Amino acid sequence: MELSTELNLVLFILRLVIGLTIFAHGWNKFFGGGRIPGTGRWFESIGVRKGRLNAYLAASTELCVGLLLAAGLLTSFASAGLIGLMVVAGWTVHRNNGFFIIKEGWEYIFVLAVIAMTIATIGPGEWSLDNALNSGSKFDGWAGFLISLLLGVGAGLSQLIIFYRPKEVS
Repeated sequence: MELSTELNLVLFILRLVIGLTIFAHGWNKFFGGGRIPGTGRWFESIGVRKGRLNAYLAASTELCVGLLLAAGLLTSFASAGLIGLMVVAGWTVHRNNGFFIIKEGWEYIFVLAVIAMTIATIGPGEWSLDNALNSGSKFDGWAGFLISLLLGVGAGLSQLIIFYRPKEVS
């Protein structure tokens, strides 16, 4: 499908902003504040077992997904990765805090997940590596929607089933 210049520009900006934002989260886990050891301890404190391993997994996923989205490469699969990250963040941190992010609610992660699913469905646009490599169009539309939603939610739920063991509240 031929997209207008305006739509290509908007998709490029959207991919770049979302991709670099997620990349920054991964970068911060590796190189900011408490780094991987601190992130691992925090993960353990919220009930994610094998916190250090999961800190590496989360940070690496954020770096890769962020770069892939920004570049528009393997876009539907990168979107699935972002949705998986948001499922885990939503369940472990944000679900009991209401909607608004001001109270650590799930607003922000929900918007990121929906944007990722939207990009996967529309496709990355003509200003993307998927387009340059002629690899994108078979993975957008309904295929992109289903890949991002089902693979993303499935990956997030799998992560939770395997590693999430919150402490009992007495």
